[in-house]
Amino acid sequence: MSKVRVLVGTRKGAFILTADGKRDKWEVAGPHFAGWELYHLKGSPADPNRIYASQTSGWFGQIIQRSDDGGKTWHQPGTPPGETAGPGGMPKGESNKFVYDVSPETGKPLTTHQFYDGTQHPWEFKRVWHLEPSLTDPDTVYAGVEDAALFRSTDGGQNWKELSGLRGHGTGPKWQPGAGGMCLHSVILDPSDPNRIYIAISAAGAFRSDDGGKSWKPINKGLYSKYIPNPTAEVGHCVHHIAMNPSRPDVLFMQKHWDVMRSNNAGDEWTKISGNLPTDFGFVIDINAHEPETVYVIPIKSDGEHYVHEGKLRVFRSKTGGNEWEALTNGLPQANCYVNVLRDAMAVDSLDKCGIYFGTTGGQVYVSPDGGDSWSPIVRDLPAVLSVEVQTLT
Repeated sequence: MSKVRVLVGTRKGAFILTADGKRDKWEVAGPHFAGWELYHLKGSPADPNRIYASQTSGWFGQIIQRSDDGGKTWHQPGTPPGETAGPGGMPKGESNKFVYDVSPETGKPLTTHQFYDGTQHPWEFKRVWHLEPSLTDPDTVYAGVEDAALFRSTDGGQNWKELSGLRGHGTGPKWQPGAGGMCLHSVILDPSDPNRIYIAISAAGAFRSDDGGKSWKPINKGLYSKYIPNPTAEVGHCVHHIAMNPSRPDVLFMQKHWDVMRSNNAGDEWTKISGNLPTDFGFVIDINAHEPETVYVIPIKSDGEHYVHEGKLRVFRSKTGGNEWEALTNGLPQANCYVNVLRDAMAVDSLDKCGIYFGTTGGQVYVSPDGGDSWSPIVRDLPAVLSVEVQTLT
């Protein structure tokens, strides 16, 4: 029987949840890296036992962890075992592995970016927000970081090289941080074209590369952001998440700071599909694995009040690719609930009856084994959930 492995990153460690294809009885392992923020974990599509994790701390810095046995054991790739701790046995960060490119002519930084006060500011590495393993090679993995840039490793996470064509794009000085920093949080690899990559940045917008990351173009036509000087600008939009169903790689869905959007032409143009949602502010968006017109979002009250609308935890589903939405509430709390669901905290499996998963800032992880019709908690009372990913194992 098929199995699922759910990878959960939290404010205080990582947890691995496993079940068979019925998805009704769960084993919980963790916390791994207890006390650390685990911004993201993701398994390799090419080797399900290969899992990458972003372990980060404002005090100790950034560490990349890798498991080659499905999360049972972990190591820091490229760091000898005797060098994983600093003086006094404290963890030793590896932020120095993420070095921004400089101009080969001048040796100076490629560019600066706009800061909160409108002045120009140098790029400063803070953490890895998102890890995206290659679809075909377990040793190749992409890292979206803060301050916004895209890095790639081709040796299993030992060494990292910036794909500097993104930051070197002429719009770089216009990028600015959102409320949560200037983070590259979404990376999508096109299964039909190995040279096509999509990324999204808060608050710069969405970008696409058609040559494996060498050059990039903004793909923000149709976005409207009333809080920036030019609401229809080429860049400057606070995109929260983008999603793709692999069966239709040219169709993208987006949850923006406000607005739920759709593109039918690989991001060249977007249209609003918020329809009858009670509010179209939110962070997550995902797509049913077998029904590419079935989309899921979780509306959040507002950009100033980051909790679910009306104190009700509701997933909204559209079976028409947007505009027409239904609230899914069976098994979810419908009173006195004030949790948030962050941008990487929803995932879907690929079992015959598509399973939907999400985690909350209250520490709950929910599963629906029937495409959203009913929900139950896998686990409660974890630390605040930052990310949820799922592996379908055969």
